[in-house]
Amino acid sequence: MWVLLVLIVLIVGAGLWAMGIYNGLVTGRNAYKNAFAQIDVQLTRRYDLIPNLVEVAKKYMAHERETLEAVTQARAAAMNGLAAAKADPGNAQAMQQLSGAEQGLSGALGRLMMVSEQYPDLKANQNMMQLTEELTSTENRIAFARQAYNDSVMSYNNRREVFPSSIIAGMSNFAPASLLEITEPAKREAPKVSF
Repeated sequence: MWVLLVLIVLIVGAGLWAMGIYNGLVTGRNAYKNAFAQIDVQLTRRYDLIPNLVEVAKKYMAHERETLEAVTQARAAAMNGLAAAKADPGNAQAMQQLSGAEQGLSGALGRLMMVSEQYPDLKANQNMMQLTEELTSTENRIAFARQAYNDSVMSYNNRREVFPSSIIAGMSNFAPASLLEITEPAKREAPKVSF
């Protein structure tokens, strides 16, 4: 009788232990999906600012049509990348697509800002200054949201890879999540002058 009671307690204990691990994995997965939702909010805000920025610049930069079109095309590609990533946050291919699209958009925006420096009236335009400031603020928010997402992914991946959680994760098909890595376009170095 005591043996049966001890056996039942061990089985119930093992079940509770496995349930705790499973619930921890679910919590981790939900945490990185929530963190990605914050990236989605900030990227959407950024994408909404870009048409206004292009519209203001268009008035002053009639000869820079190619640059403005590149920004518009890069925005469309980034929005497609975000849609793919939003459908399956953590998916390696979706994160890679979003990362590449974001790098292209950052490069196009960088070229736009560089070209806009050649137009003093555009630089002095109040709308352009406000949009540029909002875009800079949004870029900072994106960086913070991306860091929070990557931290959540790291925590989830660690949780699903350590023993004994790895056994439950494997049996329950908890796939690894991918980080969102967006490298900044290469910074231009100032020329060095020596006499």
